Amino acid sequence: MVNKLWINLAALAILVGLQGASAQLKLDANRGHSHNDYKQNIPLLTAYYAGMGSIEADVFLKDGALYVAHEVSEIKPDFTLKKIYLDPLAQRFKANGNHPYANAALKLQLVIDVKEDYKHVLPVLLKELDDYAAVFDVKSNADAIKIVISGDMPLPADFKNYDEKLSFDGRPTTIYTEAQLARVAMISDDLKNHTTWNGKGNPTKTDEARMKAAIMQAHRKGKPFRFWATQDSPNTWIVLERFGADWINTDNPNKLKDFYLHQDKLSYTNQTPYKPYTPTYKTDGADKPAKNIILLIGDGMGLAAIHAGLIANHGDLNMAKFHAIGFSETAAADAGNTDSAAGGTAMATGVKTNNRYIGMGPDDQKKTNLVDTLAGFGIKSGIISSGDLTDATPAAFYAHQLDRAFNGAIANDLLTSKADVLVGSNRKAFEQNKNAQLLPQLKTKGFQLSNNLTDFKKQNQGKQLVLLADSATRPVIKGRGDMLKQSLLHTIEILAKNKRGFFIMAEGAQIDYGGHANDFPYLVTELHDFDRTIAEALRFADEDGETLVIVTADHETGGLTLLDGSAEKGMIRGEFSTNDHTSIMVPVFAYGPGSQYFNGVYPNNTIFHKIIKAYHLAR
Repeated sequence: MVNKLWINLAALAILVGLQGASAQLKLDANRGHSHNDYKQNIPLLTAYYAGMGSIEADVFLKDGALYVAHEVSEIKPDFTLKKIYLDPLAQRFKANGNHPYANAALKLQLVIDVKEDYKHVLPVLLKELDDYAAVFDVKSNADAIKIVISGDMPLPADFKNYDEKLSFDGRPTTIYTEAQLARVAMISDDLKNHTTWNGKGNPTKTDEARMKAAIMQAHRKGKPFRFWATQDSPNTWIVLERFGADWINTDNPNKLKDFYLHQDKLSYTNQTPYKPYTPTYKTDGADKPAKNIILLIGDGMGLAAIHAGLIANHGDLNMAKFHAIGFSETAAADAGNTDSAAGGTAMATGVKTNNRYIGMGPDDQKKTNLVDTLAGFGIKSGIISSGDLTDATPAAFYAHQLDRAFNGAIANDLLTSKADVLVGSNRKAFEQNKNAQLLPQLKTKGFQLSNNLTDFKKQNQGKQLVLLADSATRPVIKGRGDMLKQSLLHTIEILAKNKRGFFIMAEGAQIDYGGHANDFPYLVTELHDFDRTIAEALRFADEDGETLVIVTADHETGGLTLLDGSAEKGMIRGEFSTNDHTSIMVPVFAYGPGSQYFNGVYPNNTIFHKIIKAYHLAR
């Protein structure tokens, strides 16, 4: 005989599949079991508003009333089951139109753990429940809040002696008749009976088999299963969910709610991997000058993001092909944590500076950037972004402002820059500039203006300013396409005609946006787009033989932690610790002549000097 709660959960799962992902996420959070709920700072309501489907209260009988406490010595006046749990639940049940929650798809059970003397406790409990009509009576209302008795319980043979308002918490080793099983709401067991696993990593294969066997045994009886005494961590929740546990024990209802409600952003599966380019390595590490250098900056791209991208692409990336690998320390001059302005400026000028500064030193003075420095040696430069051209990272290579927010002033600084090709969005900063003559003046400086990539590809020489519509730099996941790769390829085509060589900075801007949004699908699809662009840089480096490719980040964003993954499936799951930047070191990958200069650990501003060294330029 299949338990009604289990039937409801199964039916809801089908319903949810039809109603969309949002409802599924709410149902997943409804799997939470608020363990020892009375110990919460706000008992009941913390778990209730986190959408938990199961809430546990330990009770003692004292002076004819049921008190909620873990020990007799902890009993407090007025802290009764009726006042703390039954009355508030009844009020909300009625307010929700005779449903536990406003969302009728969500269910609720109140697990009453009888600490001692069930023979006297249960009659008092039933008498109290009589005051609430159908609120706690699943016989008359399938949507009622189910009362489940745990702890000190009657023997299964005696279940029949108690009103059917009461269900019972079963045990895997207990043998039930069909009639007794009908009174069992769920089957629970101490995790330690099956494993010594501490919640970190995975249980051993033997223990995994034991755990799964206990769960499957319950499922064969048509009952949901719960382990108690589990570690309270995302990794534990993931493993228990993967093994098939139905109720997830937690002492942190809000954390569990957030974990489930944001699974659309904290997990990602890529079913169709792309094939990375395989370099020839013919000139990799060659001790000769680089004629051309392509610097690819994955904004906000830390090691965890790269590894997430690797797993999601079924175990391979273009970034995984590099042999020369170093680490860049990203601290700003005024803080251990950097923003893109200070991080970009450090690489562009060789000077560590304050957060928000663009091309300016901590002394508030302009610093000469790579683009202008290299122009003195006849080397032409390109600046490309898959985002706003006036945003911090690209701006650091052509502008000089004390605040990255000065978009109009940053755009106006292009008049004094020696950059040759620029591609990105935020056309408004140029067209609606305080300097009404900015665009005519840029044309006078030799720039040919394009508003889309199609027109840009028709230009084969000269200075180019490509001001894309903001929609052209929308997220990849929303249809941007390969504008970064195409922009790099055509910029190379134009600048490769220069006999003295070129420098290109191409930014994968929106890896950072995905980190700030704590959004795995956003972050990883942007990283894959960036990695595909890296493939084209490597391919050109092999064909050219004189090109150095450098891949790095200005900082890490999001404090990403990977919790689960399968390269075979292209699946990853994780958590973010912040919506801000972190001060974690970021990798530096290098390929081609001079790549050996980028090994080791060093401050981010030394990347500027290493680039000068790779060109073999005397300053």
